[in-house]
Amino acid sequence: MSKSAGLLRSGAIVGCMTMLSRVLGLVRDVTIAALFGAGAGADSFFIAFRIPNFLRRLFAEGAFNQAFVPVLSEYATSKSRDETRALINATAGSLGLVLLIVTALAIVCAPWLVWVFAPGFKDDGHGKLALTAEMLRLTFPYLMLISLTAFAGSILNSWNRFAVPAFTPVLLNLSMIGAAFLLSPHMSVPIMALAWGVLIAGILQLAFQVPFLLRLGLLPVPVPNFRHPGVRRVLRLMGPALFGVSVSQINLLLDTVLASLLVGGSVSWLYYSDRLVELPLGVFGIAIATVILPALSRQHATEDPTHFARMMDWALRAVLLIGLPSALALLVLAEPLLVTLFHYGAMTDHDVVMSAQSLRAYAAGLLAFMMIKVLAPGFYARQDTKTPVKIGVVAMVANMAFNLALIVPLAHAGLALATALSAYLNAFLLGRGLHKQGVLKAQPGWLKFSGQLAGGCLVMLATLWWATPGWQQWLAWSAPERAGVLLALVAGGCAVYVGWLGLVGIRMRHFRLNG
Repeated sequence: MSKSAGLLRSGAIVGCMTMLSRVLGLVRDVTIAALFGAGAGADSFFIAFRIPNFLRRLFAEGAFNQAFVPVLSEYATSKSRDETRALINATAGSLGLVLLIVTALAIVCAPWLVWVFAPGFKDDGHGKLALTAEMLRLTFPYLMLISLTAFAGSILNSWNRFAVPAFTPVLLNLSMIGAAFLLSPHMSVPIMALAWGVLIAGILQLAFQVPFLLRLGLLPVPVPNFRHPGVRRVLRLMGPALFGVSVSQINLLLDTVLASLLVGGSVSWLYYSDRLVELPLGVFGIAIATVILPALSRQHATEDPTHFARMMDWALRAVLLIGLPSALALLVLAEPLLVTLFHYGAMTDHDVVMSAQSLRAYAAGLLAFMMIKVLAPGFYARQDTKTPVKIGVVAMVANMAFNLALIVPLAHAGLALATALSAYLNAFLLGRGLHKQGVLKAQPGWLKFSGQLAGGCLVMLATLWWATPGWQQWLAWSAPERAGVLLALVAGGCAVYVGWLGLVGIRMRHFRLNG
C-alpha cells in the first residue's frame, strides 16, 4: 500500500469531488421540483428511490465499508499481495451473490416492500402504491450495482485513490438530469423516466471504476467463498455494523414512513430539506470520514494509539470548524435557499414554507450528523462493532419516542427535529464510549479553539441576519436575481467567518496531519 497522503489534502480532494456531485445533485433536485413538484408522482419516486438508497447505505458505504476496509487494510499491511487479492476475490463473489438474491426477491415483492416503507400509500386514492411498485422494480437493481461500486471504491480508498470513488456519484446526477429532460417527454407516465435514470446510473458508476482497479492490478475475479477467513471476519463485523452505522438512515426512513401518513407532499418536503442538509454533510462530514477510516485502520494495525487519538481529535476539530457555521447558515437562509433552488414550475409557495420548517429542524442536527460520521470509525477501525450497535439501539428508541412526541404538534417538521435530537444523543454516546476506552483524548488547545470558533460563528451569523432580505422579497425576483443575491450572501458570510479565523490566529497548517 502506498504511503499515506496528508489527511487534509486527501479530505480536500474528496471534498472537492463531493462538492461537484452535490452541486449537480441540487441541479437534479431543482429539475425534479420544476418538472414534477411535490405531488403524488414525486412522492412515489422519492419512496422508490429511497428504498434501494437506504439499503445501499446499509450494505455499501455504510456497514460493508466499515467492516471491509479495516480487514482489507490489515491484509494489505501485514500479508502478501496474493493473500490480499484472494480476500478481494472472495469478498466480491460473496457480496455479489447475496446482492443478486436480494435484488431478485425485491423485484418480485415490490408492492409489499412499498407497503412496508410507505404504508400511507395503500389507500390514498391516487394510485401511489402501484406507481411506486412499478418504479421500484427499476430502481432496486441499483442497490446491487452501487454496492459493487462501493466495494470497488473501498479498495481504491484503501490505496489512497480517493478522487475516483468521490467523483463516481456525479454520474448518478447526470443520468437522472438527462433522463428527466430527454426521456420523460416520451413516456406515458413522465416521472417513470427518473427510475430509468437511476438504473442507467448504476451501470455507469460500476463500469467507471473498472479501469482504475485494472491499473492497480486489483480488479476482482468474483469467487463466492463464505469460508474464507477474511470474508468470515467481514461478515462478523458487518452484522452489527448493519445497524450501528446506519442509525441516522434508519431514523430518516422512519420519518418517511410516518410522513406517508401525513398530508400529501410531506414526503417531498422532507426530501427537499434533507437534500440541502446533505450538501455540507456530504462535502465535509463524509469526506473526513472517508479518508480517516483507512488511516485509523492502519494506525490500529501498526499499534500506534497516540497517533490514533490525534487523528480522532483532528477529525472532531475539522467537523466543528465547518459543521457549526454551515448549520447556522442553513437556519438563517432556509427560505432563500429553497426559493432560489426549487421555487419554479410545479413548486408552490406553500411547499417552500413547509420545506423550510423541516430544513431548520434538520439543520439543527447537522453538527451531530457530521460528528457521528467521524466518531463511528473510531470503533470500526479497531474492529469493534458491538459498542456502536448498543448505542444505536438507544438512539433509535429515542428517535421513535421523539417522533411520537413531536409529530402531532409539528407534523413533518417534528419528524425532522426528532431525527436531529436522536443524532445528538447518538454522537454524545459514541464520544463518551471512545473516551472511556481511552481512544478519544482531548489534545491541547481546545479552550482557545472553542473561543475562536464561537467568535467567528457569531460574527457570520450577525452578518447574514442583517444582510438577508425577507423571504417574500425573493419570490418577486427572477432566477438570476435570486442566485446573485444568494451567492453574495454565501460569499460574504464565508469571507467574514474565514477573515475572523485568520484574525484570531487559525491557519490551514494547524489542520495538517499525515495518515
